[in-house]
Amino acid sequence: MYLTFSFAAMQVHRHIGHLPEFKNAVVTIGTFDGVHLGHCSIIDQMKAAARAAGGETVIITFHPHPRRIVGNAEQTVQLLSSLPEKIELLRDRGIDHLVVVPFTPDFAGQSPDAYVKDFLIRYFKPHTLIIGYDHRFGKGRSGDFTLLEKYAAAGDFQLMEIPARALEEASISSTRIRQALLKGDVQLAASLLGYPYFFEGIVVKGNQLGRTIGYPTANLQLTDNEKLIPGNGVYAVHVRRKHPISGELFYYGGMMNIGVRPTVDGLTRVIEVHIFDFTEDIYGECLQVTLVAWLRAEKKFEGLPALVAQLRSDEETAKAALSH
Repeated sequence: MYLTFSFAAMQVHRHIGHLPEFKNAVVTIGTFDGVHLGHCSIIDQMKAAARAAGGETVIITFHPHPRRIVGNAEQTVQLLSSLPEKIELLRDRGIDHLVVVPFTPDFAGQSPDAYVKDFLIRYFKPHTLIIGYDHRFGKGRSGDFTLLEKYAAAGDFQLMEIPARALEEASISSTRIRQALLKGDVQLAASLLGYPYFFEGIVVKGNQLGRTIGYPTANLQLTDNEKLIPGNGVYAVHVRRKHPISGELFYYGGMMNIGVRPTVDGLTRVIEVHIFDFTEDIYGECLQVTLVAWLRAEKKFEGLPALVAQLRSDEETAKAALSH
């Protein structure tokens, strides 16, 4: 089956054996997690090279994340973007083709030469390959830029090196974005991403305490358990809801708590979103939550009345942040 989906001008290919004949393909390879501003200079370099060659831009990415297959088994993966989110973000960057390659132990275990000849050249026939000097591939990550230079010298493709500064900026940005989100620094994360951080979750049943104190919440279970959860605290958020029947999109303001609810039980970390002026039953629905502002750290209150008083204050602060 030929699995190709069109998102505006970009085509997404998931079946390596049924790729189209790319026109003067300008190819790069990477995870592009978050598709943040640090990645944009690389994408801009691709697009400029494609214009010069009269060709198309092709990004090769992998799913699942390679660290899950070849990394430390105890190492957790905290993604800035799930695969569907990455597709949407790359589409917005004006890429012509995105090829999602299943990253398996067999794929990781092929020799570097097989990777170049039987994967890159066979399926993509690149006019130009744009890659970082530190790119590693093949079994034991033993393939490197020097090997690619040999193939380029033989006329298999033109080879362009991504400047070290651009790679460093992309790497630093990814690290800083994760650190900022874990600290609740919403503004810094957004400035590095080029857009406000967001995630999606399914509404599941909680202990329903919120509705008894006038602040009903939607308890969320992330749709991708590898997606980075921001640090504990209270946030002002925008909420996008897609109606399960009509498909119509609705947008709301709200406030969100991430934490262990020390006033209630202090045992289980939860994500709770209170949507302003909203009373519908949305169990089982998927919500997209976008961070607007960090309001305060999570803390324990001396009883529910004190908690309710703080929630009223939080609501005022959140609405003020959303109004800007």
